[in-house]
Amino acid sequence: MDDAKGTTPSAIVRYLDHYVVGQDAAKKTVAVAVYAHYQKLARSRDSSIEFAKSNILLIGPTGSGKTLLCETLARGLNVPFVTADATSLAQSKYVNEEIEAILLRLLDRAGGNLARAQRGIVFIDEIDKLKTAGDSGGSAGERVQHALLKLMEGSRVKLGSGQDIDTADVLFICGGAFVGLENITAKSHSFGFIATDEGDNQKILDRLNSRTKPTDLFEFGLIPEFAGRLPVVASFGKLSKEMLVKIMVEPKNSIYNQFREILKNEGVELAIEAPVFAQIAELAFEYKVGARSLRGIFEEMLSPVLYVVPDRPEIKRVVIRSLFEEAELSTG
Repeated sequence: MDDAKGTTPSAIVRYLDHYVVGQDAAKKTVAVAVYAHYQKLARSRDSSIEFAKSNILLIGPTGSGKTLLCETLARGLNVPFVTADATSLAQSKYVNEEIEAILLRLLDRAGGNLARAQRGIVFIDEIDKLKTAGDSGGSAGERVQHALLKLMEGSRVKLGSGQDIDTADVLFICGGAFVGLENITAKSHSFGFIATDEGDNQKILDRLNSRTKPTDLFEFGLIPEFAGRLPVVASFGKLSKEMLVKIMVEPKNSIYNQFREILKNEGVELAIEAPVFAQIAELAFEYKVGARSLRGIFEEMLSPVLYVVPDRPEIKRVVIRSLFEEAELSTG
């Protein structure tokens, strides 16, 4: 999958499935939005119709895979990709300079190719920290939202290099945990439901009734103009212990596969038994930061092995049967 213009939504989802565990509904929503975005870019040059851009909002708990999905997506589409932190933007006195720095990084990721940079993806995380209602940083958050408005809609920005970059074709994806939004949506969904008839498709009606509405985002603290620049909303669920186990072993570039490859280069086979992954998942689940703590636990477990193995060429196999027991080092 290396052509953004010719890639279908189903192909995007199949590619994401190799690297991102679960979150099937979010994958489909993002895949369709990305497909439509690049189709619009391809058609806009040959059509009298002016296409509006549909940026994307990802809502879900910390460590649920929002950043990973965006990184994987950009890699699969072979488009330049950068991430930014909304919290840093809100803390800066010079928001426009910070925004310029983001676009400079995008240009750098495009190898200096301006046309390629203008078809890239910018992911802005922790966008929920820009909320304006009921917090002391509201004014700063609102200031950043206003600064991002024209950028996300499409504007020309003069960079320090002297070049102008047009963001009209740049896809902006924003993400955040939006803690407390579920209380707002639950309240808004308790009235105003779409009426149902016997002939209506209940699955479609349920989906329409359960989606996050712009008014929910307004009440949370995003200004109406900013929320309006994010018409596509994809929701990520909390990762279960079972999903955390799958994350460690199933993706092509899983943590387990990475360390197996490292030890393979030393002529050593690494075998980790199933209970170990369950133990790591249990710890990670208790930390309440989703998949983010998996690598730290995994590396801590393998640190003694990686320290010893390079100096002992006779070791051919390493077996780990428990997170709380020393690894078995075998010469046979």
